Amino acid sequence: MSRIAFLFPGQGAQFVGMGRRLVETLPAARQLYNRAGELLGYDLAKLCFEGPAEQLDSTVCSQPAIFVTSLAALESLRAESPEVVLSCEATAGLSLGEYTAMVFAGVMDFDDGVLLVQKRGAAMQEAADATPSGMVSILGLELGEVRTLCEKARGDEILEVANLLCPGNIVISGTVDACERAAEMAPGCGAMKAVPLAVAGAFHTQIMQPAVTRLEEALTAVPMHRPRIPVVSNCDAQSHDDPEEIRRLLMHQVLHPVLWEESIRNLLGRGFTQFYEVGPGRVLRGLLKRIDRGATCQCVGV
Repeated sequence: MSRIAFLFPGQGAQFVGMGRRLVETLPAARQLYNRAGELLGYDLAKLCFEGPAEQLDSTVCSQPAIFVTSLAALESLRAESPEVVLSCEATAGLSLGEYTAMVFAGVMDFDDGVLLVQKRGAAMQEAADATPSGMVSILGLELGEVRTLCEKARGDEILEVANLLCPGNIVISGTVDACERAAEMAPGCGAMKAVPLAVAGAFHTQIMQPAVTRLEEALTAVPMHRPRIPVVSNCDAQSHDDPEEIRRLLMHQVLHPVLWEESIRNLLGRGFTQFYEVGPGRVLRGLLKRIDRGATCQCVGV
């Protein structure tokens, strides 16, 4: 019998209108948005359903928006297929999505999670504002080739590998000029395409160092518990039981690459072949198919 794992999306999955259907049909989803609005001090549901897109796309808003919408989608799955939720034996989330996975696994509660991702988003936005920077998806190159591209394009600025998503899809982060040089040089290095990402800054690099102090304060204040099911960490593609180690890794995550492909291979190697992408978008399903075409993934839509 195949083992079930849940995957939660990260920043960039947001879109205006997400979650509306859930709130219209599911009281449990409505309660999540209402409670989040109370905690955040603004109408998160209205922002998700109506926009404006510019505000929803801002890091400080998109992170709690995706977090709450993903957990609302989880409530939808719980209502429609409770046996699937009960059968889930492991979970992982892409960057921000790791916080959603932590709530699902019982490491932290919903209220603390909402405020934590808001603070995380604000801290990351502030760090991005201090150093104009960005991210570029490099398609068609292996890791060693991407690192060589970074060395050629970096100059005396910051340009690093940020997300190892799947074979042939690696995201780099750095200063604006370095990212632009890398995008221009990528085809000459054999890349099929270089796609600048619509994000506020160079996440998962040292440019985010100013965010770590604020995030550390926020994480220290949040009670954490041992996960009831394994949560695969973005940082080392392993699961951890010790709450203090989890806290440390969540801080580490902001500055270091997301090992998504390795995380999925960890789950596959442990017999997980049935996945559910819980939250907005279908990005994780696409990445999974690039890693292992034999794995199945059902999207729990919003």
